[in-house]
Amino acid sequence: MESQSPPRRRRKNRKSAAGRIITTLFCFAVFLFCFCLASMLRNRQNDVSDSNSLSVQASSPQESKLSLEKEGEDDWKLILVNQDHPLPDGYVVHTVLLSNGEQVDERMYPALQDMFDEMRENGVYPVVASGYRTTQMQQQILDDKIQEFESQGLSYEEAKSSAEEWVALPGYSEHESGLAVDINADGIHSTGEEVYSWLSENADQYGFIQRYPEDKTEITGIAYEPWHYRYVGEKAAAEIKKQGICLEEYLGEAKEQEN
Repeated sequence: MESQSPPRRRRKNRKSAAGRIITTLFCFAVFLFCFCLASMLRNRQNDVSDSNSLSVQASSPQESKLSLEKEGEDDWKLILVNQDHPLPDGYVVHTVLLSNGEQVDERMYPALQDMFDEMRENGVYPVVASGYRTTQMQQQILDDKIQEFESQGLSYEEAKSSAEEWVALPGYSEHESGLAVDINADGIHSTGEEVYSWLSENADQYGFIQRYPEDKTEITGIAYEPWHYRYVGEKAAAEIKKQGICLEEYLGEAKEQEN
């Protein structure tokens, strides 16, 4: 009898130990599941936040840098780029990489960030749909626009002429300066009209102007674009809005063309 008791106790102990192991593994599995679920939810929230954010991921200098030694402190803000004034030869710019992959001139980034923060605080959620473009990118956009008009039955020359009313020639686009941004709604929390209305009323306070007003197409050479904003600095932006003029007029370019 005595020789049979120990084995029974060992079997009982083995069952008890196995139960504890299974319980421990189960608890660990539940913990791991909860941890992964919480991480997924946090990532999803971050994804939504990033779509509306201008947080810097990296500062990305281009191959060469714009030399400012021969320019006045604020000259860069008022550089004129239009169908008659291409970017200066060798013009390149320091850019900041935004969270959605777009880039902008690093000098105007703080003003853009402040403006977007204010918009979100007012329940308006913008995104930078297009910022800095290379010459190659600008050419591709123009080619795509020409093809779009050709698909509507226009000849190549007609399509090219129509496309150039909407898209600047490579080297003649403000986007290549890094100082222009196309600002649209996030499509979830705001509509385009809400974003355009807010910008029209308030963008000048942050140094931005609506570059291609509806009543200035004959001067700018570009069709009305309520989403296209250009950084010129607060002083110039306030004056341009006050007078109801465009950048060409502010710089005296309209008068120069008449002469």
